[in-house]
Amino acid sequence: MYHNDKRIRVNRNVTAPQVRLIDMHGTMLGVKPLAEAVTMARGANLDLVEISPDANPPVCKVMDFSKFLYEKEKQDRENRKKQKAGVLKEIRLNPRIATHDLQTKVKHIEEFLKEHNKVRVTVVFRGRENQHRNLGEEILMSIKENLSSVGIVEGKPQMMGNRMSIMLAPAQNKAHPGAAKPAPEAPKA
Repeated sequence: MYHNDKRIRVNRNVTAPQVRLIDMHGTMLGVKPLAEAVTMARGANLDLVEISPDANPPVCKVMDFSKFLYEKEKQDRENRKKQKAGVLKEIRLNPRIATHDLQTKVKHIEEFLKEHNKVRVTVVFRGRENQHRNLGEEILMSIKENLSSVGIVEGKPQMMGNRMSIMLAPAQNKAHPGAAKPAPEAPKA
């Protein structure tokens, strides 16, 4: 019996002539002929379930198939729950932003990156500000430099109408910047 299209072989649908058998208590019984393994499973009112079809010979276990499916489904649900897709956050600025306000925005971006979210930083130009797009590019480059320890830039700054933006992704395999620094030594007198 196949279950849906997951191709879990059960009982007579196991195709190998010999299988490595594990009993219902988890004890390895060794390599057995398929007919003997199926008979053993039926004798215990359980199923012979192919656990590892790629092994040579395939590994099969004597167990309750419906309980196996329930546990597998439960594990899949738990894994999906733990899997968090990176959310895209957006921070908008204008080219006339004050330095302190910019530093506050940088701190917000840093928090988002530490939470493993992607961040799009957008500078919005209005009216005559469109003539000074170099100011927007300078702002984006300063943000890139400030956040080089926690984030990496994906691509170059892009212009879309009156907006210039960059994408920042969380940096992988980097330790937290505060954790790696050794304590400064006191000067000797």
